[in-house]
Amino acid sequence: MTLDRPTAIAATGLRKSYGEQTVLDGIDITVPEGTVFSLLGPNGAGKTTTVQILSTLIEADGGSVRVAGHDLATDADGVRGAIGVTGQFSAVDNLLTGEENLLLMADLNHLDKQEGRRRAAELLERFDLVDAAKKNPMTYSGGMRRKLDLAMTLVGDPKVIFLDEPTTGLDPRTRRTMWEAIRNLVAGGVTIFLTTQYLDEADELADRIALLDHGKIVAEGTSDELKRLIPGGHIRLQFTDAAELDQAARTFAGSTRDDAALVLQVPSDGDVHSLRSVLDHLDVASIEVASLTVHTPDLDDVFLALTGHPAEARSSAEAGDESAETAADTVDTAEKENVR
Repeated sequence: MTLDRPTAIAATGLRKSYGEQTVLDGIDITVPEGTVFSLLGPNGAGKTTTVQILSTLIEADGGSVRVAGHDLATDADGVRGAIGVTGQFSAVDNLLTGEENLLLMADLNHLDKQEGRRRAAELLERFDLVDAAKKNPMTYSGGMRRKLDLAMTLVGDPKVIFLDEPTTGLDPRTRRTMWEAIRNLVAGGVTIFLTTQYLDEADELADRIALLDHGKIVAEGTSDELKRLIPGGHIRLQFTDAAELDQAARTFAGSTRDDAALVLQVPSDGDVHSLRSVLDHLDVASIEVASLTVHTPDLDDVFLALTGHPAEARSSAEAGDESAETAADTVDTAEKENVR
């Protein structure tokens, strides 16, 4: 189990406010090494602020943090040396070529010239950017720029990578290319802290997911664990004969039937035990089924049930949260200068 692994990120009681606006309200986060942890929530929920705190860009108002074995309060430089950050907006320098951007990062990571060139060539190859290496990033597609951005993050060979909405604005094909790159990083032992408002992205990539809303984590678990938190799952039985539907409806108390479609929906959480029970009842009653499908609530159903609004939309209150996060971005710029 992933929870048996050493801890890469541990945050306890993390708090952050801007004026009277509370952005983070005492959240706890634990991320095992070599896993993907996704912080899921709408715009303005506090995701970017969380990344900025964990990556030393801004200070929390309260709480404790350890990243890659380093205490953030006493060893911020140790944290910085162990992490990489790819934000929502590209850090690519448009005055340099793609290769020169990577070589600049190699210099900033104190690699010697030979090692820097070797590392740049390796990353250009890994992200299929060799043909574009000598070109200005202004000529790149959005997906190519995002890949270069991630490659720049990897120059220093970080143990922990913070990806703050890394696929925002990308087309579906390019998003999946980025997903594959993330999977490859994790396979190599890297820990990924992923913030996203895309439900399918969290579902596809994350070992564990935390749902963040108005500065609080309202639920955490694997994707399957979260989906089991709310009712609405069912096993859908499709029939070709009305008599079979009638018999099945009598067999499964509490089921919902659609006579026009010859469909019966049997309440179920979708686990193996429930499925086996339905199949056993069908077998004992000698009921013929044309098809059987399992429906479980998706993450949007979960978020909506727990918060009253979907994760991919935002209310006016959340817009206020985003204004507070915009203030954080201003601080972020100043802090980056200090880090350098």
